[in-house]
Amino acid sequence: MSKDTNKKRYFLYARKSSESEDRQIQSIEDQTNRLTELAHNLNIEIIEHLTESKSAKTPNNRPVFEEMLQRVEDGEADGILCWQINRLSRNPVDSGRLSWLLQSNVLQSIQTVDREYLPGDNVLLFNVESGVANQFVLDLSKNVKRGNLGRLKRGWATSLPPIGYLNDKSEKTIIKDPERFNLIRKIWDLMLTGNYRPTQILDIANNEWGLRTRKTKRGGNKPVARSTAYRILTNPFYMGVIEHDGNTYKGKHEPLVTREEYERVQQMLGRENTTRPKRHTIAYRGPLKCGECGAMITAEEKVKHQKNGNSHYYTYYHCTKRKDPNCSQSPIEEKELEKQIAKELESVEIPTDFKDWALARLKEMNSKEVDDRELIYSSQRRGYESCVRRLDNLIDMRANDELSEEEFRERKQKLLEEKDKYQELLKGTDKRVDNWLEIAERGFSFAEKASSLFAEARESNNLETKKEIFATLGSNLILKDKILRIDWDNLLFPMKSMKKAVDAIHDRLEPPKYGEDKRDLSEIYAKNPKLQGRQDLNLLPSVLETDALPGELRP
Repeated sequence: MSKDTNKKRYFLYARKSSESEDRQIQSIEDQTNRLTELAHNLNIEIIEHLTESKSAKTPNNRPVFEEMLQRVEDGEADGILCWQINRLSRNPVDSGRLSWLLQSNVLQSIQTVDREYLPGDNVLLFNVESGVANQFVLDLSKNVKRGNLGRLKRGWATSLPPIGYLNDKSEKTIIKDPERFNLIRKIWDLMLTGNYRPTQILDIANNEWGLRTRKTKRGGNKPVARSTAYRILTNPFYMGVIEHDGNTYKGKHEPLVTREEYERVQQMLGRENTTRPKRHTIAYRGPLKCGECGAMITAEEKVKHQKNGNSHYYTYYHCTKRKDPNCSQSPIEEKELEKQIAKELESVEIPTDFKDWALARLKEMNSKEVDDRELIYSSQRRGYESCVRRLDNLIDMRANDELSEEEFRERKQKLLEEKDKYQELLKGTDKRVDNWLEIAERGFSFAEKASSLFAEARESNNLETKKEIFATLGSNLILKDKILRIDWDNLLFPMKSMKKAVDAIHDRLEPPKYGEDKRDLSEIYAKNPKLQGRQDLNLLPSVLETDALPGELRP
């Protein structure tokens, strides 16, 4: 039977987000099952099932949808099969793209459970239906905002109230938490005496009063965190004021403190005429461990208030002491820690010309690596298949009484051990990943750029870049005696020795010669014994078989 070359190819696209607009829509599994049945009934060829759990109310928010349209433009499919048009779009940008793809005949069909949309159809129909989906989102957003505004004007917060208060779901009001309201008041009382710092009050509340957070389905019932303590002392909700989207509303909940008490505490905290505390986020946490007791390293923020009203923020990293309360390690200030990180990054920094040369050589090595792997794999495969055949023959011999039960068991055990050995060898050979060259390129790019990117991130205080680079340094970071020790992941370990060899080459070059001709540098690199033979570059293919690989850096 010949294949129908005129048959359209479809992507099956199912979407359901967690937002209220989709709560009544069938689940992704239900959509997929129903659409698969529809495809069978209509004799539609589905080339791939695509599912997504993202909202469609804003453009450029759904990676699967974006990739699907690109693949349609590339000619991989002719149509899209979906539950309803509103599964594809609820915003005018995506609706316009779909409409244009239909009109230009790039997208030849959109099939839903109700009807099919074709390039020759009246565009008004498609635009009306997609417009209805978009209007639904707008109306829903307006209704939610209108409801929230009405609740705020009536004096009730629209979000979860702070610790010390509870939502009364039956009356839709906010009431005092009988377990915590008085304890939170005592926190304010201690602060108002002027004899305690917030951290001291927090220790008393947690350890002496037994203050704990609310228990919820996601957890809770834990000691109050340091950040929560500061929020308690800076949240105007406790004096009866609700803040929302830059506006303030008079709350109907029972105030915990007076306005005068609230403002006095803000002055004590150095926050006079401010409405919100300055927020600081910790950059270097995660795999960092104490070198003395092995516990995790945590961070603590401290604020120094000056008489002129200025405040200075400091972050210190120290051992949690959870494994050994008597751990003697002292804290280290963040700026000092960053200096050490910068120094470590400089130890693997390589020039661009060396990166280009090294990757070119690795590409040459990759060709041989592929050939070697195929030879090894073929040999191991033949050994494994021979072992299986001998096992089959052994069973036949036992069935024909050519072997005693004892002889059969003995030979079978040996063959099974040999078979397992070949299986492990095959797995090991297969693990010599085909994409090691791509991973090597990421490692070289990291070594080339990380130091300069980190310097820029420190200068601009770009928290995300600093966190990303720190996360790439590995999973075994040790802090001891205020000194950071990094056991570089396997990929970057040979980079340090290569860095020394490359620096030595560049130090010998005269300034006019350096950078004059890349071919000259390539020849020098190629002749260097530390960068040739059985040295670091040759280590990389086997090194890259491990799972301990650094992540990619965004420039």
